[in-house]
This record gives sequence, C-alpha cells and structure tokens, in this order.
Amino acid sequence: MLPRLKHMEIQIAPEEVSKPRSTETWTVPHDRGLVAIGAFKLLESVFFFLVGVGVLHLIGKDLEDEALKLAGRLRVDPDGRLVTWVLDHVDNITALRLKQIGIATFFYAGLRIAEGVGLVMEKLWAEYLTVGATTLFLPWELYEIVRRPDWIRIGVLVINLVVLAYLAWSLRRRLRRGGQTDHEFEAK
Repeated sequence: MLPRLKHMEIQIAPEEVSKPRSTETWTVPHDRGLVAIGAFKLLESVFFFLVGVGVLHLIGKDLEDEALKLAGRLRVDPDGRLVTWVLDHVDNITALRLKQIGIATFFYAGLRIAEGVGLVMEKLWAEYLTVGATTLFLPWELYEIVRRPDWIRIGVLVINLVVLAYLAWSLRRRLRRGGQTDHEFEAK
C-alpha cells in the first residue's frame, strides 16, 4: 500500500510565473547543400527505378508496336525523324539486352538511394561515394558532348561539376574539423 501525501507545497518564484513559456524547439542545423543534393539523388533514384520497371515490362513484347503506342501517347509524329530512328534501331534489342538494361538501371537507382540517404543524413561515406560516382561518369559525359553536343548534355555536365565542386569543398572543410559536421563541431 502506498503512503498518502497529506500536504505538498510547490513554491514558484514570482518572476517565473509572469514569463511566457518558451515555444523554442530544438533543431540541429543541417548543411542545406548536402540535403539538397541528397534530395535530388533520391528523386533520381525514383526515376531510374521506374525506368527499370518499364524496361522489364517490355520483355516479350513487340518493341516496334510499343514504340508507336508511346509516340501516340506523347503526340509525336510517327513519321518524324525521332520515331523513325527508334523504329530502325528497336529490332536490335533482344530480351536478354532488356534484362541487362533493367538490372543496370536498378543498380543505378540503388546507388542513387545510397547517395541520397547518406547525404541527407550528412554521412562522410556518402560524400566520398557521391564524389567517386560523379567522377566516374564524367569521362562518359565528356565523350557524349564531344560526339554530339547539345544543351541537355552540357547542362547535365555543368550540374555534375557544380555538385562535385560543392562536395569537394564540403569534404575539405569537414576533414579540417576531424570529420565532424558543422553542428557536431559547433557543439564542442
């Protein structure tokens, strides 16, 4: 049996009573650049996952017919240059090749998920992974620009170079602090 409390007195200082209660919330400052890059990588992962699903969905189907249906849905001229080029090359794609493309696309989506989650969580390994993956694809991007320059390829290259420069700057700053993020360093 619990003992009964007969009398309990709480004393509050008068100045504390008149103060409004604080609505402050505890927030940890984040590196907005890393979070933005991470969010973009996660969006890319969704895109590449959906592409992988679409590619695997095409296995066993008449690719010419599917290309014509897609052109109709996108309201692209079926007699135009783009559709004609696709129809000329679609016969070379086998079911095995579609499986390879699908698996590679899923792998790439997985890489983007790892980069995105790690960058949003501000993990050092994710910065290294993203720098490595971005650097790995730069020669291919440059080759594509030299082979056939257009604004989309140039834009992708510029975006990747900006991301690479920001991550290099972030890594250098972080390594000077012993591998700590900004909020870990300031908390000391």
